[in-house]
Amino acid sequence: MADVQLVETSLRDGNQCLWAALGIDTARTLSIAHVMDRVGFRAIDFTTSTHMGVAVRYKKEDPWERIRLMAAATPRTPLQFMSTGFRFISWETASPDFMALAFRTLARNGIRRFCLADPMNDAESNMACARMVKEGGGEIVIAALVFTLSPIHDDAHYIERARKLAACPSIDALYIKDPGGLLKPSRAQTLIPALKAVMGGKPLELHSHCTIGFAEPTYMDAPDLGVSALQCASGAAADGTSNPHSARVAANLRALGHRVDVDDEALGRVNQYFTQLAEAEGLPVGTPQAFDARYLKHQLPGGMVGTTRRQLAEARLSHLEGAVIEELGRVREELGWPIVMTPFAQILMTLAVMNVTNKERYTVIPDEAIRYAIGRFGRPTVPIAAHVMERIESLPRTRELRAEPEMAGLDELRRRVGRRSSDEEFLLRVTMPAGQVDAMLAAGPARRQYNPTVRPVLELIRQLTARSDLDHVAIDKAGMRLELRRHMADSSAENTAGAAAHDRAGAAS
Repeated sequence: MADVQLVETSLRDGNQCLWAALGIDTARTLSIAHVMDRVGFRAIDFTTSTHMGVAVRYKKEDPWERIRLMAAATPRTPLQFMSTGFRFISWETASPDFMALAFRTLARNGIRRFCLADPMNDAESNMACARMVKEGGGEIVIAALVFTLSPIHDDAHYIERARKLAACPSIDALYIKDPGGLLKPSRAQTLIPALKAVMGGKPLELHSHCTIGFAEPTYMDAPDLGVSALQCASGAAADGTSNPHSARVAANLRALGHRVDVDDEALGRVNQYFTQLAEAEGLPVGTPQAFDARYLKHQLPGGMVGTTRRQLAEARLSHLEGAVIEELGRVREELGWPIVMTPFAQILMTLAVMNVTNKERYTVIPDEAIRYAIGRFGRPTVPIAAHVMERIESLPRTRELRAEPEMAGLDELRRRVGRRSSDEEFLLRVTMPAGQVDAMLAAGPARRQYNPTVRPVLELIRQLTARSDLDHVAIDKAGMRLELRRHMADSSAENTAGAAAHDRAGAAS
């Protein structure tokens, strides 16, 4: 039987799929780091440039600081950064020298494993990025074969790309990236052995989602077919549109006779932590999913499901979710069957929403869809439908974007931003609004401690100390007793009591 390793995905993919990338901050990451490092994971799927942007925009936290602190807390386990081709935070295609700087800076701050997932399965692009990563100090490069269902994505499509990627000396391993959870056991039986046959002995991993119930049974067959590592999430960050549950996968693999060498006590604590985190913060809990045949057409990846629902709700368009999903399938076929992952998932979804909410389809076409059509993200695998391309070509904006220069090189960008910034700050300022970066810097260092079991007590303390009719409060919780007494008569008493309560609760945690 096989030796199987696990890659932990809760902090990156589980957070993205179930919590719209907003459930994790620096404190919530560091508080479980030392336990994750004890488990024996092959790697921790930690961040992407998109998540780094979220840290700045929504948490006002320095993503570089988060990487450094996490790397220091997990010396035995490589942290993984996932890159989707030549882009970093911004949607704009970046120049090679800019990406080389990004990879070099990520490696210097503590990223050891780089996962390269080109959204068009462009082997040449992945190989170019792999060489940059290794030249920039990255230790491990794993290249993705992004799985999808379409008339053009057959086994031959993946075999051709696997052969090229495996021959690249800068690529250490390959993995099947199945963002839609579409790889069922019967397809795996043909695809995985065919890939292994052309990989020259390099390891193959599998990353799938539970969206329509295929992932877990496919995971159980994968080791017998030659897969050496499976990517899983933990606790409440697993299941649903996320990845299979790490503890359940380990138990089931062992029941089938495979060896999974992990510290079970530590793995149990990791699973417990993410469940407690979701309960304390009111975050959605992943649950096993039923099969949905409609999904085979639109294939919206797990990370986009939560984000799309949030954005529709914010725009008060939740009632149109079904119509938008149906339209997404039509748009995908008309655009030449792009794989439904970043950035194409966002392009398809934006077009679908606009087509549904306007009187006529393709009345409004966003810039990113035009850039896709004119080849700024690479050449579409098959031609775009004639009526859509005619509409795009008729737009004055298309002519403007064709004339638009590629992203400037490093020298020009340094001149615009200023040469006194560190590489870390420079990469953020080039790709994000200045006000967001300024607000992050003004916020100072992020909190580093978090205990989900104390969160309800802290919330209760905040409510009690806001009241003016209480002079004495005693709180009893398992393993903790906290007493608050109002000891000042002036108007600052409430603030003093509140601050003392927070400090004492923090010490108790």
